[in-house]
Parts: sequence; structure tokens; C-alpha cells
Amino acid sequence: MKAGAQNYFRFLRRCIGVAFLGDWRYYAWMGALTLITLVGINAYAKQFVEGLGVTGMTDHVSWGVYIANYTYLVGIATAAVILVIAVYVYRHQEWHDVAIFGQLLAVAAIIMSLAFVMVDLGQPLQSWHMLPIVGKFNFPQSLLSWDVIVLAIFLLLNLHICGYLLYCRYNNRKPRKWFSVPFVFVSMFWAISTHAVTAFLHEGLGGRPYWNTAIVAPRFIASAFVSGAAFLIIALQVIRRVTDYKFDDQALLMLRRVVQISLIVNVFFFASELFTEFYSETLHNSSATYLYLGLEGHNALVPWIWTAVGFNLIAMVLLMSPLTQRIGWLDVACVLAIVGIWIEKGMGQIVAGFIPTPLGQIVEYTPTFNETAVCLGIWAFGLLCFTVFLRMSVPIVEGKLNKANEEESGYKTSGAAGLSGASAEGA
Repeated sequence: MKAGAQNYFRFLRRCIGVAFLGDWRYYAWMGALTLITLVGINAYAKQFVEGLGVTGMTDHVSWGVYIANYTYLVGIATAAVILVIAVYVYRHQEWHDVAIFGQLLAVAAIIMSLAFVMVDLGQPLQSWHMLPIVGKFNFPQSLLSWDVIVLAIFLLLNLHICGYLLYCRYNNRKPRKWFSVPFVFVSMFWAISTHAVTAFLHEGLGGRPYWNTAIVAPRFIASAFVSGAAFLIIALQVIRRVTDYKFDDQALLMLRRVVQISLIVNVFFFASELFTEFYSETLHNSSATYLYLGLEGHNALVPWIWTAVGFNLIAMVLLMSPLTQRIGWLDVACVLAIVGIWIEKGMGQIVAGFIPTPLGQIVEYTPTFNETAVCLGIWAFGLLCFTVFLRMSVPIVEGKLNKANEEESGYKTSGAAGLSGASAEGA
């Protein structure tokens, strides 16, 4: 038992040590992310002192860019299940290592999601009310309590799976199936349920007719597969270009098919929702009217949502054409889809649900500079975490960091250029 603990702590020590090694590109990337993170912390400190009054949110629009990013990032985390299904259900074992990178992305996305929830609370010290025993968790009546539980369990599942698989690879031994495979299959179910519960949070608000439709949950999941798979395509290419770890284009083309089909489904859901909202011409379509056409002279979100629609349609056309079998064009389609889904699912879906208010008032929402700085800080921190995860995992996957290599200099000198520095540039 003592020897096992010593080996485990040696593994942690070497992983932490290798995270601080790199060339100038690695240090420049990490330095830039750290600087942006510090700017975000400073902005949050101001919010902590002065309250949510420094944001653009009001009593009328109580969910803004924080919850928009939270909703989007839960979808990014959900998409990690795509590669897991390919490896464990369809038995593409050659993508086993690539699936680990996808799950590490899920961990980083969940960390960012929880951070956005925390900053949206205003005073995070109030969160003790949600703690079991100490406070009143309101489980199972509260949908928020369900969301907290599924997110926390999903984070623990991915941490366990990634950590255990990398630890086994470090020790040059095969993982025990009973200690990994059941958790993998549970994570597949949990990934979908996590985003479904996030959608139910919106559907369950009776005073917001824009969200009171059964199509919200399916549309959330379809858009999650679009943005998550597209983000994975970009991240995997960065890993391949800046590290010594190589894989063929088949994994990228498989993810391309996922983005292609999911985007077609998402556009169909979008068209169906538009028909439902505008054909009947009832008072319940006021939010949709404000979002797409403007209402009583208020049209702050109109340019945003039509930009998102244009990006999604262009991405769909590109993905349906043979052009995106070339990686360059695939990158263009993925970037358009990532931005389009963020606008549509974030600012469009979240903010529009609050306008007009149940009493008919139109109070528009615009994020403040302080809000934007907090958001950029959280995104930078999440990318910094993902970078560190990749920096530790890529050498293990490549076999350059393992138990057989006991001397610290073994991995200090072997990868400073090929895997140390660049392994995280742009990740």
C-alpha cells in the first residue's frame, strides 16, 4: 500500500513538474492566458465589492452573458461523449488516446461552467445555503439542485476516467476494465443528461413562454454536438501541429460527420421553432419577434441573431460539400459553427427569453465592460487548465513520460522543443 502511494505521488509530482517546462511559445501562451485571467479576477473583485450593479443585468433581465456562457460550455462538455462512443461502442481503439483529450476538454469546460455559475451568484458566500445539512438543498424539488448534482458527478466521472487511464499508461500496464469501463458507459448517459437538465431549467420557468416548448432540450443537445465536436476538431489539430503526437485524419473526418448531421438537425429545429412562433401570431411570440425582427423600436439582438443564422447556414453548406474533406475548409466551417452556436444558444436563447417581461415591459440588456472582462478571465482560465492537462497527458500518451524513466532529466531534455513548448500553444 505504501509503495503504491509513493508511486502515485511520484506520478503527480512528475506531471506537475512537466507542466512548467516549455519553450518560448509555451511560456508566451501561458503568460498571456495568466494575464487575461488576472484581469478577469480584478474585474470580479470589483463585482464582489460593488455587487451585480456593475453588470448589465437588472431585475427584468436577470440572466445575462454569464448564464449564456454557462449554457454553451455545458454543451462543449457534453460533446466529449462523441469520441468515447466511437472508442467503447464502435471499438475504434486507434482513437483511444484522442478520446482522452476529448474528456480533458470536458473537464476544462465543466470547470468554466461552474465558474460562470459562481460569478452569476453575485455574492458566492451565499452558496452555502445550497449545501446539504448546512443549508437547504431543495432536492429533488429544485431543478437547480439537479443541475448542480449532475455537473459535479460529470466532473468527477471525467476526472476519474482520464486520471486512471493516464496513470495506467504511466505505469505501462493495461487498465482494469472493471475500474474504468463501467464509469465510461455511465459518463455517456451522464453527458446527455447533464445538458438535458440544463434545458429543463429553462423549460420549467412558466413565466417565460419563449422557453416553454418541448423542443428546447433536443435543440440544446443538437447544438451541443455541433459546437462541441467543432471545438474538438480545432483542439485536436492544434495538438497534432504543435506536439510530436500524430494521428490520421479519420478521427477528424468522423467528427466532421457529427458536426454535419447535428448542424442539419439543429437548423431543422430552428426552422420548426420559427414556424411555431410566427405562424400563429399570438402574444406568446413577443420574445421571438424581438429577437428576430425587433419590437417597438428595440432591436439590440437582431444583428446578432441573424449573424448567427448566417454563420450556421454557411457552415452547413460547407459541411455538405466535398470542400470540407480538406482540413483547411473544415476549419473554416468549424469556426463559423462555433461562433454561430455561441450567439444563437447564448445571447439569443437566454436573453431573448426575458424580453419582454411578463408585464410587457421591454428592458434591453447589454453586457458591461466589467462583465466582459470577467467572461474573458474565465475563458482564459479554462484554456489555461486545458493547456496544463494537455501538457501533462501528451508526453504520457507518447510514452516519453513513464515510470521506466525515473530520472527527472529524461523528460526535461527529450521534449523541450517537440512536446514541451508547443503542446499547448493555441489549445
